Amino acid sequence: MKRLRRATKLDKARWLIVYSTDAIILLGALGFIDLFVRRQYGLAAPVLVAAVVLLTIFLVLSTRPFRIAVRGGARPTWILAVTGVIALALGAMLLIWPIPSWLGLMAAFVRKRLVIALSVVSIVAVNTAVTVVLGRFMLLFLVVQLGLTVACVGGVWANLRLWRLAVEAHEGQEAMARLAVSEERLRFARDLNDLLGQSLADISARTSDAERTLRVDAAAAAGEMFQVRDLSRRSLREVRSVVQSYRAVDLDEVLASVRAVLEAAGVRCTVQVETGTLPQETRTLLANVVREGATNVLKHSKAERCTITIENGVLEMSNDGVSGPVSEHSPVGLAGLADRVRAAGGTLEARPSDAGRYLLRAAVPA
Repeated sequence: MKRLRRATKLDKARWLIVYSTDAIILLGALGFIDLFVRRQYGLAAPVLVAAVVLLTIFLVLSTRPFRIAVRGGARPTWILAVTGVIALALGAMLLIWPIPSWLGLMAAFVRKRLVIALSVVSIVAVNTAVTVVLGRFMLLFLVVQLGLTVACVGGVWANLRLWRLAVEAHEGQEAMARLAVSEERLRFARDLNDLLGQSLADISARTSDAERTLRVDAAAAAGEMFQVRDLSRRSLREVRSVVQSYRAVDLDEVLASVRAVLEAAGVRCTVQVETGTLPQETRTLLANVVREGATNVLKHSKAERCTITIENGVLEMSNDGVSGPVSEHSPVGLAGLADRVRAAGGTLEARPSDAGRYLLRAAVPA
């Protein structure tokens, strides 16, 4: 069975913006109340049925355009045209509620000046028609139509702006993550260059001296080569030291980062840590296990709670939201880490436990 992708923060923001816009656009549904009131005052049945059918079609179609705008799709010309014709037809029956909603649909795809012009024209035309039909000017009618128009058009503009800001923020976070990785790679490359540049230059110079000396004094050339050998060994130790430092991971930083990521994904995370005087190698190993465990929580469960405890070199990471057979939750991604833990003299196990929970346990000699 295919596993559904977890909703990201951007997905949740999109749903909130889309549904709130639907609520604004569907203010046109107030037309049903208007028709019910008119029915009490003798509205003809054929006219009532036609108005209900047209209004229903309008409301069904009106939920599509904003979703298309959010996804960056092309303007749905036929939907805007059909809903516009229906809004005009209902407006001819003095049912004004769909007209502000249609203006809101247009606001997502056309220039602001055009939407403002259409809004002004619609308000003037509708109120003129109402004044002619009723024989007097209705200030309340004007206020209601003006308020609905501002709410629909302004609400769509505001939500479009909010969506663009959400996308920009999401892209900014991804760019910062890529930048952090690039900066770390540049730092590592710079450290290696500073370390190996001078050492390799010295080795090259001493090798050249040994080559020249070899023709006249073999013993002196051998001494030069011994120095080259010592310099090479020292450079190798320094490179290994830099690589080991580069691979070292701060356990506290990883725990804080993992907790923030899990809680951002809607997983309530509790951390209890007593690391004492664990060596750096052990702390780095446990940090890598925590990272992989957090990845498994996000990818292979629908967790709501996660608990991380570390005491005397023993890490236990437990989460809920596990369902299905055991084979679906095998710790494939932990295979490499399990080898490293065993190489350090420890053990690593990952298995579903009772009550739909999953337990990751790593024990490393402290």
